[in-house]
Amino acid sequence: MSQLYDRTDIYDLVESDQRTEIIRKDWADFLGDREIHTLLDVSIGTGSMTLALQELGISLCGSDLSEAMLSRCETKAAAKGKPVELKCSDFRDLSCWEGRQFDCVASTGNSLGYVENNDVLLALEKMDRLVKPGGYLCYDSRNWEKIRRNKQRFYLYNPFFRDGNRINLVQVWDHNPDGSITFNLLYTFEKDNRIFQKEEFQEHYHPFSLDPVLDKLKALGYTDFEIRPVPSGFPAKDFSEMEWYRLIGRKPE
Repeated sequence: MSQLYDRTDIYDLVESDQRTEIIRKDWADFLGDREIHTLLDVSIGTGSMTLALQELGISLCGSDLSEAMLSRCETKAAAKGKPVELKCSDFRDLSCWEGRQFDCVASTGNSLGYVENNDVLLALEKMDRLVKPGGYLCYDSRNWEKIRRNKQRFYLYNPFFRDGNRINLVQVWDHNPDGSITFNLLYTFEKDNRIFQKEEFQEHYHPFSLDPVLDKLKALGYTDFEIRPVPSGFPAKDFSEMEWYRLIGRKPE
């Protein structure tokens, strides 16, 4: 089965001007009055989660393991007349950014779960080295604790439309014996009430808990943590009830 990250044409189907504006407002609300002028996204993908930061006056850089995703991100940024410095890199090895520091270093798009739990902590160490003193480290993730607790199996999206075609997306989640979870992404394309195309992809995740992440960041000296649902405008909930969350912490001066 092919990887979604090799099919940026499919990956970006959910994008729209309305969604981009929602993401921009979400970031503005979440970041608030924090002094963040430069941001590195170490899992930038096609830029769907962070290109909107440029509209807030933030200088954006990004890296990703997928050349296809980076190429798509570069094209989208150029189309807006706001180029982004991009590098191909695994977020467990960010040596390509050696000698640089940013007001904020982030991992977006539920990306940390792609690697095993120990490697999540390693990635945080690598990210920390690129954060300026007094700067911020940030990531977003599905709430794996809730997913495992409820053994959630299906995730449904509202249909969306492109070029007169209706596109349906369903995720079927397989909870594996080793604790990992395989996401099966099923796309169907309809026209005149008939399906004319199907696409299937798999993503493999290693669920991680919040507490080890917080312990690691505290050991690195981070304080002033804030955890909010994504989008942050969702009604405030206990962490246990959030479906997707974003965490930010501040590095000591």
